Amino acid sequence: MRWVITILIFCILQWYAFQGIKTVTSNRWFWLLYGVIVTIIVGNLLLHTLILERAANMEPKLMYAIGLFITLFTFQAIITLLLMAEDIIRVPQSIYAYFFKMPGQSSFFPTRRKFLSQLALGIAAIPFTSLLYGMYRGRYNYKVLSYVLEYEDLPEAFDGFKIVQISDIHSGSFDSPEKVKHGVDLVNKVQADVVLFTGDLVNNRSDEVLPWTKIFGEIKAPNGVFSVLGNHDYGDYTQWKSKAAKIKNMEDLYAAQKGMGWDLLLNESRFIEKNGQRIALVGVENWGSGRFKKAGDLNKALKGVAPEDFKILMSHDPSHWEAEVLPHPFNIHLTLSGHTHGMQFGIEIPGWIKWSPVQWRYKQWAGIYGQPEQRINVNRGFGYLAYPGRVGMWPEVTSITLKKAKTVV
Repeated sequence: MRWVITILIFCILQWYAFQGIKTVTSNRWFWLLYGVIVTIIVGNLLLHTLILERAANMEPKLMYAIGLFITLFTFQAIITLLLMAEDIIRVPQSIYAYFFKMPGQSSFFPTRRKFLSQLALGIAAIPFTSLLYGMYRGRYNYKVLSYVLEYEDLPEAFDGFKIVQISDIHSGSFDSPEKVKHGVDLVNKVQADVVLFTGDLVNNRSDEVLPWTKIFGEIKAPNGVFSVLGNHDYGDYTQWKSKAAKIKNMEDLYAAQKGMGWDLLLNESRFIEKNGQRIALVGVENWGSGRFKKAGDLNKALKGVAPEDFKILMSHDPSHWEAEVLPHPFNIHLTLSGHTHGMQFGIEIPGWIKWSPVQWRYKQWAGIYGQPEQRINVNRGFGYLAYPGRVGMWPEVTSITLKKAKTVV
């Protein structure tokens, strides 16, 4: 039944999109060109998903096929919605004309208005070109976003302590070492005291990161590079020949991170000490609401951490914050998450608008949220997945400077 519905929707989209193009131009060669482009895009997606069966691996070629199909689908869907709205008016008119035909009226069914078709194609062209741009340039359009966060109980020794957060690398998606190296250079350029990675190093398999370990191994900070796992790191979204193969995949992922000099926190904590004072870095495994993996154990991760310690928690999925972090008896000052990617699509004008469809799924989905005592930053991600691009929600390197808040007497 799902296939029947899918094919029906696909046919409706093709019919309306072609009707719009046919109304705007009578050039048959243009019709043919459009048909060839649609056939190539759809055929390429079917080739990779049904014949080559690479859907579970999310290789770059498959993602290009997905990206082009999403671009085409969006273009056709907008045209369909607008022309279908016109037909809601045209059909009742034709029924009325059939029963009450006026003298001199030549047709029961009004012709489609060229203006509306032109308008539909013009509106559809905006996301069409944006999505193409997102694939061509947006996916490597790295941005460094800087924040200053003040805390009254921050230890004096850590006043001015700088954190860089990166998240959602998805190394299996990359195809440009030069551009990824540029992103890593931006991380190092911040000159942070510590670098924290909040999960999803790969799409599905540990071997995806192997071509990139040298580049990511160049990330350095005086107090180290720390990481946690994201939902994609467990290999749950692909098929394995055996349980042992899946376990070996996890062991290889651990080894890859160790080889890059990253300290992977698996429901555990570390302390950074400075001038006799300390802050706690707490790292949980993935914990996500709904169907996502719940391997995170916050109580286990906090073992050995005192209630009065200043705490920075790395937890991949931001839904963990309201579900378990805020209700916890320990005050966790700063939580760092990722996971949402900002859906890799949205509109963001600082001080004016911040919108993405992902906000209908996550309350905290990009940027800083919370109160002075407890905050969360949701990083928009360093990489990309499925759609090989970004529009509006650019790949992010987060710089957070901790400051000691002045006590008001």
